[in-house]
Amino acid sequence: MNRRLYFLIPDRVHALAVVEDLAKHGIDTKHMHAVGDRRTRLDGLPSATKRQRNDSCGRIEKILWNTNFACFSLALIALLVLPIFIGMHWWLLLPISIMAANFLVGLKFINTPNTHLGEFRDALAHGEILLMVDVPETRLAEVEQEIHHHHPEATVGGVGWGTQAFGL
Repeated sequence: MNRRLYFLIPDRVHALAVVEDLAKHGIDTKHMHAVGDRRTRLDGLPSATKRQRNDSCGRIEKILWNTNFACFSLALIALLVLPIFIGMHWWLLLPISIMAANFLVGLKFINTPNTHLGEFRDALAHGEILLMVDVPETRLAEVEQEIHHHHPEATVGGVGWGTQAFGL
């Protein structure tokens, strides 16, 4: 799975230079997405889809996390309440299994990077440009170092999980 690097760039000229430099280092422009305030000029920069501008990854993550929490809570309630009314039976392993599975999934999500577009709203409102770059996990440090070294004006804003599915 790819990871999405977020770079805050002060203006369009610098953003174009960063995109050009990344392209020289083998990152296809279809894996780059520029987002800005509606007043910010983004012409010449790789455009973001509507889903990317609306931070669909953040919404999906929130839905998955809340669903996981709800399933865990319902299984816990079932584990505590059902023995009172029905007694102890082997089928009580079902809520325990659900709770264990949700706990393990939750541990996995805790260790997944989760930077989202909402964290940059203030900077975007001030005219900065957010460049999202999707790279394989193995190239994260290389790309981050390259941008930091050649473009000190670009601030690394974080890392999130990214996917090409559905234009996210």
